[in-house]
Amino acid sequence: MSTHIAAKPGEIAGTILLPGDPLRAQFIAETYLENPRQYTAVRNIFGYTGTYRGKPLSVQGTGMGIPSISIYIHELFRDYGVQRAVRIGTAGAVQESLKLRDIVLAMSASTDSAVNLRRFGGRSYAPAASWGLLKTAWDMAVSKGWTPAVGNVVCSDLFYGDDGEEWKLWARYGALALEMESAELYTVAAKFKREALAILTISDHLVTGEQTTSEERQSAFTRMMELALETAVSPACPSVSP
Repeated sequence: MSTHIAAKPGEIAGTILLPGDPLRAQFIAETYLENPRQYTAVRNIFGYTGTYRGKPLSVQGTGMGIPSISIYIHELFRDYGVQRAVRIGTAGAVQESLKLRDIVLAMSASTDSAVNLRRFGGRSYAPAASWGLLKTAWDMAVSKGWTPAVGNVVCSDLFYGDDGEEWKLWARYGALALEMESAELYTVAAKFKREALAILTISDHLVTGEQTTSEERQSAFTRMMELALETAVSPACPSVSP
């Protein structure tokens, strides 16, 4: 039993979806999982396990930012044997070609956080998605007639930074969107030799100033949720028990 999750051994499946919002975790469990059961509500960060298309699957909220997701994925990988983690979150577009509600597959994640500089003794590390999950998600999306954007995202430590124009530098170098968790997910997954992918929905647009509502971010981004669910149980990525 871990400090921040407090689930019993065997209560968490080997494949897990990771929304930042615990209410999105609850929505996914109640909407998509068969026979969902809650295994944690510590600090109101909800986690559930059920089945999807007959395969065991968990969904766990992670909170916002690198420090928060780092705690949960460390415990999920180390203490509960999770083998495959798919983040389903929101992001702010920095490319005009992207539109609100578009799906982004994060192939890699740059960051302005000092966490990896500390971890690697001042050296740069390039956090990247697991190829098998990335390809499966792309193929699954295309089979549904969707064309997600695929590329680098930026994982920021600050939601409200002092430099309101900083995003333009990232955009000039081809970054697609800003978010706050993927770089740590990919790095910790690499440490534990686990699979990880971030599937994101554009909820805000730094170029146009458009944004979605909090209600939409909680429960309306169903294409992202369904793509993550189908990717997780695809024969190309069989479910793994802890």
